[in-house]
Amino acid sequence: MIDEIPPVVPAGRMAALPQPDFALPGGMLLRPWRAYDAPALVASYEDPDIRHWNRPARRTPAEAEAHVARLRDLWQAEEAAVWAIAPAAGGPAVGLIGLADLDLRGGSGEFLYWLLPAGRGSGATVAATARITRWAFEDLGLYRLRITHSVHNPASCAVATKAGFPLEGTMRGALLHTDGWHDEHLHARLRTDAPA
Repeated sequence: MIDEIPPVVPAGRMAALPQPDFALPGGMLLRPWRAYDAPALVASYEDPDIRHWNRPARRTPAEAEAHVARLRDLWQAEEAAVWAIAPAAGGPAVGLIGLADLDLRGGSGEFLYWLLPAGRGSGATVAATARITRWAFEDLGLYRLRITHSVHNPASCAVATKAGFPLEGTMRGALLHTDGWHDEHLHARLRTDAPA
């Protein structure tokens, strides 16, 4: 029966698109990850806030470089679309944002994001979420995007609401953190929603 429903995004569409750069307000830039950004992945594990809310992997510098290469492969495999948040004037990444758990056939994906202290307070995550949302709906053709976060993470809740992702509900015991199971808020936007 599912074969009778055409895919929302045909296989191969994302892989055929180059991963774009996007200028953000406040002198920040979204761009593909580069090898010299690998130290940001190492640093993400060392940051207690990122480690608590995002559960990054501990990586050696060599493992981080391999992961940067894997991010390019995930784009080509149409499994994830992940950008570096970096200063527009140049320099290494200060954050990560993108869409994972991509279901092109079903037309959906889930945001993931974090910022190192050097990138915080600039509004970059909200601006980046809004810009990637526009790309995902208009260029890629997805229909639904979601953001989930612990109910104890008000900063992530603020990002979601400011970027136009209304709260849909609470998922009980949805994610295991270092301090135990957390209920998670579920926010989502549809391509048909009014502009944020």
